[in-house]
Amino acid sequence: MVFKPQKTKFQLLVIDNFESLSLWALNPWRRYSLALTVVLAGYFLGSSLGMISAVVELIDPVGAFLSVFFIEILIQIRRRLRFDRKKRLLVLLIDSLRLGLFYGFFTEGLKLL
Repeated sequence: MVFKPQKTKFQLLVIDNFESLSLWALNPWRRYSLALTVVLAGYFLGSSLGMISAVVELIDPVGAFLSVFFIEILIQIRRRLRFDRKKRLLVLLIDSLRLGLFYGFFTEGLKLL
């Protein structure tokens, strides 16, 4: 006899809410507004990391390493979820976050010129 595993609090809070978010984002306007919000949050995060590492000049290599490491983790997550039709919203949000991070890092780099 096989028992179904018990749902944890993490599963109830995060995974089930993401499924309801996916149902909410079936409307294209909602999906694109959510993606735009994630792009702007990624831009804010990228420009903030650039400013923090520019102020504290001792951690420039560490900040660059952490930034590249975080972006590589996002790429690996996207690669695993690429063909799963149920996770299309998550792939869109990951791509939007990467785009915002790249744009934030790029504009911070232009400020240093």
